[in-house]
Amino acid sequence: MVKTFIDTFLGKAPIWYKLTILIFLVINPILFFWVDPFIAGWVLLIEFIFTLALALQCYPIPAGGLLALEAVLIGLTTPDSVYKEVVANLPTLLLLIFMVAGIYYLKDLIFLIFTKVFISFQKKATLSFMFCLISATLSAFLDALTLMAILVAVCFNFFAIYHRVASSLASGSEEQNLKAAKEFDDFRGFLCNIVMHGAIGTALGGTMTLIGEPQNLMIGTTMNWSFGGFFAHCSVVSVPVALVGLMLCPLLEIFKAPGFGYQLPEKARELILKDYYKKADQVSQQSLLLYITQGVVAVLLIFALAFHVAEIGLIGISLIIILSAFTGITKEHDFAGAFSNAMPFVTLIIIFFAILAVVHDQHLVSPLAAWVFTFEGREQLLALYFVNGTLSFISDNVFIASVFIGEVSKAFQAGLFSPEWYEKLAVVVNMGTNVPAVATPNGQAAFLFLLTSSLAPVLKLSYMRMVLLALPYTIAMTLTGALSIYFLL
Repeated sequence: MVKTFIDTFLGKAPIWYKLTILIFLVINPILFFWVDPFIAGWVLLIEFIFTLALALQCYPIPAGGLLALEAVLIGLTTPDSVYKEVVANLPTLLLLIFMVAGIYYLKDLIFLIFTKVFISFQKKATLSFMFCLISATLSAFLDALTLMAILVAVCFNFFAIYHRVASSLASGSEEQNLKAAKEFDDFRGFLCNIVMHGAIGTALGGTMTLIGEPQNLMIGTTMNWSFGGFFAHCSVVSVPVALVGLMLCPLLEIFKAPGFGYQLPEKARELILKDYYKKADQVSQQSLLLYITQGVVAVLLIFALAFHVAEIGLIGISLIIILSAFTGITKEHDFAGAFSNAMPFVTLIIIFFAILAVVHDQHLVSPLAAWVFTFEGREQLLALYFVNGTLSFISDNVFIASVFIGEVSKAFQAGLFSPEWYEKLAVVVNMGTNVPAVATPNGQAAFLFLLTSSLAPVLKLSYMRMVLLALPYTIAMTLTGALSIYFLL
């Protein structure tokens, strides 16, 4: 029975990970009852960050969820505190549930856009820039997680087209086999570069608008910022960061920075073009109507968001209703796929709120926030930016944003600074949790989705490879954000 329990507990996670979680569950009550609740709370917070950092070993819902449940049971927080955190962040939950699902019904049009771009630009630097630019533009108005799922599907489709005939390239002499293997590695490296440029694009666009990232809406709701108001406050930092990121993209390919510079083999290009034109010839009137409908709805969506005609989650529900009605989606099971990307993250967000309730009830971050507030003027802004940034790429940026916007709000209510400075600090929390978070897959949900997707193993896109490919962006964008905060905010 012991062996069966160990095998079943947390599924296929490594034994050392399972034992670590069990040790966490044992020591937490001991610390709470016999040492100090404040220490127990900090240990729980570090344990939860551990589950986020090792999300590849086990998705944080079961392990992090057990820690959250135990926190409630032993008294580190209460069910009422958790519920209040959920209610306070209801707009964010509605966004994640319904807007993400709504964007799913635009996937055909977005897939077509990326495929058309892929075959239209032959120069690698130009193609990379276009993928990054389009990803940034779309993720400013659409959900980055869904957009990343579409990017993965596009690149996986290209890989599958080439892979079907790759075996024929490796038949012959040893010299031919080596040439075929080199072409295959080049193709994988090429797709790896393209999908990473696209992933960075989702982060660039995600910093720009109220709905670009979940923490944007969380912070915007706290500050009572509208769609336009959010952009007006954050653009002084987000626009320079986006411009630097977009300019860096083609330069990495032109100068063949480490990990970049792979070229698309001509054979692969021919196969992809052949497949595209074959499918284009088979486009029916129904498919054409589908693209037109999705295009019209996408334009209406952008206007609805820009003028904030309703709460963003309710706009998402409207999107689902219109697209399902006019594209023939009528069966119950047809709606399940639309919610499959969002619901695991929504569940994780609820667990975030439980841990956040512990943070608030035990005043865990108050000393760290107080240290930040010991600085004055622009040094205070920079201190907050780098603290948020460091924690965001170690942990999850949504969670860190939740913690620090709460601390900043409490300090403002205590009269520590003016409303104008409060707004500047909110901008810094937003940018600090958005920009440096591109450093690792831990920080951005879209990056983690890419790392855990079926595309990553076939492209040999490991954790460290993602970190190294993102490193030039991390350095350039983080420094740009810091300079913009110090001199422009």
